Amino acid sequence: MLPEYDFRGGVRGKHYKAYRQGHTVTIHQNDGSTIVQHFTLEDGAVMLERDVREYFPDSESVNKALRCLIPLVPKKRKTKRKAPLAQSRA
Repeated sequence: MLPEYDFRGGVRGKHYKAYRQGHTVTIHQNDGSTIVQHFTLEDGAVMLERDVREYFPDSESVNKALRCLIPLVPKKRKTKRKAPLAQSRA
């Protein structure tokens, strides 16, 4: 980072949610024309947070770790249904 860049007063993660929903890049060409491109996450794409990326820097490492976890997840999860509030007070 160049020394003239000053990020004091910046807010970390300020545009995080908007970026995940998609973002637009506008490129102004030397000839005066403008190119506008909209980017969104591909279907199935997952954004990893910084602390996780330190351990899993690429798709291969993420998939390898998740495949190790798959046998630990029950095939069919049983969920308890709570009685409606009005019935549980009766």
